Amino acid sequence: MPHADPSLVLTYDPTPAAPRLRLPAGACDTHVHVFGPAARFPYAASRNFTPVDAPKEALFALHRTLGIERCVIVQSAVHGTDNRVVEDAIAAGQGRYLGVALVAPDVADAELARLAGLGFRGVRFNFMRHLAGASIDAVLALTPRLARAGLHLQVHFESALVHQLAAPLARSAVPVVIDHMGRVNAALGADHADFRALVDLLRNPLFRVKLSGIDRIDAAPAAAPAYRDGVDLARRLLEAFPERCLWGTDWPHPNHTHVPTDAALVDALERIAPTPAAREQLLVTNPATFYRFAP
Repeated sequence: MPHADPSLVLTYDPTPAAPRLRLPAGACDTHVHVFGPAARFPYAASRNFTPVDAPKEALFALHRTLGIERCVIVQSAVHGTDNRVVEDAIAAGQGRYLGVALVAPDVADAELARLAGLGFRGVRFNFMRHLAGASIDAVLALTPRLARAGLHLQVHFESALVHQLAAPLARSAVPVVIDHMGRVNAALGADHADFRALVDLLRNPLFRVKLSGIDRIDAAPAAAPAYRDGVDLARRLLEAFPERCLWGTDWPHPNHTHVPTDAALVDALERIAPTPAAREQLLVTNPATFYRFAP
């Protein structure tokens, strides 16, 4: 996709290659975003960068190339709390695409019910330096209302915040999904305090974790094999919590150090989940159960 405007950031490969690994039927990518088209779905004034459009058509084409049949689209801060871009993609996905919304902590119950009726399964809050976020107390106060709407809580936080947020999040009235393996630094290994705290948190059955972001938490993407340290931590989490891990590409890879190759992320699943049974659990059974995809 050529783009002449140098102020726009291209965050993804517009001509993705096919992976070597063949995914099981019903495989689900549980973490992607869609951007625009901005002419139809304007970007939020509060965004911290302006991306090249990454519309639903590009996402659907990528998934056909990768062999992915189901997906959960996470509303991006690029669009703020105007969730229409994800609503549109869910409608076009004909039951194979569901969503996670961005909302304010004081969102009305009627809006939560509306989103749930459209195919949203949760709401996300960011606790990241580069993204404006709500207080943990306000988020926790929302969770009983999420429970009534049938929605879960998804959180994205800086690695070091796991120590501060673990205890409050355990008081959530709904299941909690941790994004991108808690953004731990994979180079520090499994013995680092942040990763140990993530593992301790996950012993509570209230929590799930996304094994997305091996390309974000690994500072050496060119190392052979690709994202070796990130893969190692993902594999450890899957071995320890096989029924509570989810996987996603994080396409179109906003706020990144490089543009990952999506086929490489898929092929890394052979090292994260080395057996067909493990891949079936991670890619099909877990997301089908947690997100309540229709048969």
